[in-house]
Amino acid sequence: MARIKVEAGKPYEVIIEKGALTKAAEYIASVTTSKKVAVITDDTVDSLYGDPFVCNLASAGFETVKFTFPHGEASKNTSTFIKIIDFLAENHLTRSDTVIALGGGVVGDISGFAAATYLRGIRYIQVPTTLLSAVDSSVGGKCAVDIPMGKNLLGAFHQPSVVICDYKTLDTLPREIFLDGCGEVLKYGILYSPDLLSHLSEKGTGFDREYVIGSCVQLKADVVKRDEFDTGERAMLNLGHTVAHAIEKLSNMTISHGAAVATGCAVIARASASAGICTKDTSDKICDAVLALGHKLSCEYSAKDLCNAMLSDKKRHGNTVDLIVVEDIGRCKILPISTDDLLAFIEKGLRA
Repeated sequence: MARIKVEAGKPYEVIIEKGALTKAAEYIASVTTSKKVAVITDDTVDSLYGDPFVCNLASAGFETVKFTFPHGEASKNTSTFIKIIDFLAENHLTRSDTVIALGGGVVGDISGFAAATYLRGIRYIQVPTTLLSAVDSSVGGKCAVDIPMGKNLLGAFHQPSVVICDYKTLDTLPREIFLDGCGEVLKYGILYSPDLLSHLSEKGTGFDREYVIGSCVQLKADVVKRDEFDTGERAMLNLGHTVAHAIEKLSNMTISHGAAVATGCAVIARASASAGICTKDTSDKICDAVLALGHKLSCEYSAKDLCNAMLSDKKRHGNTVDLIVVEDIGRCKILPISTDDLLAFIEKGLRA
């Protein structure tokens, strides 16, 4: 078991424990005096954990209402968001009550955004059930929904009151969903930890769950402490994401976020090596880890298509796009690149 403190404007703990779902009511009671909660989840997670989770809350005296929506990125939209807001209002949740996000990244993102905006903000709790949400999206307070022009373009910063991570839930993940989370795990190794990247390359998908999740959460907590509202260093966590969001958009979200991030990291690493920003040895180490975690080094889309999709990315500023490039394992930097030069840079990452 690990407890990691996130020193944001509103500090909170991330509890990483096998079997934590059976103690969820105890952990939730420690951060709220209200006994009314709204559990937001998707249909897949609900079928696995919904009833036991609600029963656990009920046994501790919580009055619980539950909203379930279809799983998948396609549900992370303004239509589902409004349905959640209507649900909270219809069930008379007040500012002293609590929203609980039970599920993966989509559930956490949309539930957090609903909690951030309903009644101008109410308490919410993250209970991640996927690797991706455990190591990344459940920590740090970013929450959002997608709109037709791109991912996460409508959102807010709203920190959870506690994050309860039961990594036993990873045992029920389909392989492709588990691999999805590996893309975000990879990112932390490249950015901050040669030891973590080496562990991933050596162990592949059989990595030590508690060690890896705890390492990623601690690394993200350190960044959030220094840059809670993403005005500087936190932008580094977008390594691979500009390419990834373009891949997701071009695939109509049929390519998952984590898979796209892993490929995006490989493209950026190889482009960085081709541009002389890092060595080929560094790029090769990253590509080896990408392959060890079951992901691809490239994609079916052309550099031109990817660049066109990148032009609506949040990280574009006028005629430049901020890319996170690799100098070495554990050392990356932000490289503002003009839209005129973007095509040639991405082509290098696809060709290598």
